[in-house]
Amino acid sequence: MTEFWLGAGLLLVAALGFLLIPTLRGHRQQQEEDRTALNVALYQERVAELSGQAQAGVLDAEQLQQGRAEAARELLADTASAEPGAQRKLGIAVPVALAVVLPLAALALYLHFGAADQVRLTQEFAQPPATMAQMTERLERAVQAQPDSAESLYFLGRAYMADQRPADAAKVYARAVALAGRQPELLGQWAQALYFAHDKQWSPQLQALTDEALQSDPNEVTSLGLLGIAAFEGQRYQEAIDFWQRLLAQLPAQDSSRAALQGGIDRAADKLRAGGATPEVKVGLKVRVELAAALKGKVRAEDTVFIFARASQGPGMPLAAKRVTVAQLPIDVVLSDADAMVAQMKLSDAGQVQLVARVSRSGQPTQGEWIGQSAPVASDTQATQHLIIDSPDS
Repeated sequence: MTEFWLGAGLLLVAALGFLLIPTLRGHRQQQEEDRTALNVALYQERVAELSGQAQAGVLDAEQLQQGRAEAARELLADTASAEPGAQRKLGIAVPVALAVVLPLAALALYLHFGAADQVRLTQEFAQPPATMAQMTERLERAVQAQPDSAESLYFLGRAYMADQRPADAAKVYARAVALAGRQPELLGQWAQALYFAHDKQWSPQLQALTDEALQSDPNEVTSLGLLGIAAFEGQRYQEAIDFWQRLLAQLPAQDSSRAALQGGIDRAADKLRAGGATPEVKVGLKVRVELAAALKGKVRAEDTVFIFARASQGPGMPLAAKRVTVAQLPIDVVLSDADAMVAQMKLSDAGQVQLVARVSRSGQPTQGEWIGQSAPVASDTQATQHLIIDSPDS
């Protein structure tokens, strides 16, 4: 990199000397303008050629830098040995404009071609890491190269948590929140890191972070899981069950963490029974949704699918709903009070409900192209209900 800066610096000094000194001395005639322009054009052509060779893999980053430095030195030598030629006067505007443009152009070339460390880091990320420690080290270097990247900080925080370094994770999550704003997922991750960094001691700061996250997104999974853990550790077992059931309702049927989460709910329920209390476990309606084979060529993978339960008698407003896409079908979901559209209208309070699955290309829940509906079923039915989307939505 030193050779590049030396060559670029010398080039800028020479250019400024040729452009500004004559102007400051009273606009004396400029010499060798045509030849200088030709030399600059040849220099730019050489830089472009070297860049093309680097992209093709012929040159590595170090060879690319050396080649650009050599081209800069050749340009200086050609300019210094130039013979007097055609002369004409330049106004002050042109030299001053070029004096500003040339440094900016040099900076642009460096930013585009000169970040060799970032190029090497990108090449490393193309190869899978051998260990978790290697992945963490790569992410640390990525953050050093791009300290203002909230995405890099987020993934580094996840790596620190996996490596049992919650205090370090809390620091990078705080930086990510400062850069990206108070997004619910970042707030939840930050709160979780702080909780484990302080030996599972709950604090007003953690309560404020999780409250803020759930206020923005009631289904923010990290906050729900953390609040369940804190409630269990505080022997508030019914609260733990409630939080974990809300989290369970968000997880796909094939998610590997469902078994561990259900185990936590069962342990909390056992604790309540051991203390003489009866746990309130709300399982919800289990629904499997499929798309009729005849419709597979008539829908798009990105089309929205709304799955909801509505009262068999009364208003048609959904009591609980989930949103997926056609690409996710077939899918198993659980509809529960955690999926309520309005807090005062709960699925558990309904007697019988109808299950509906609607494909909506516009993304509007009240209108779509295709639909599947069930016969009325009890809201506390334990058996999995099957829905097939097979009819036009009138």
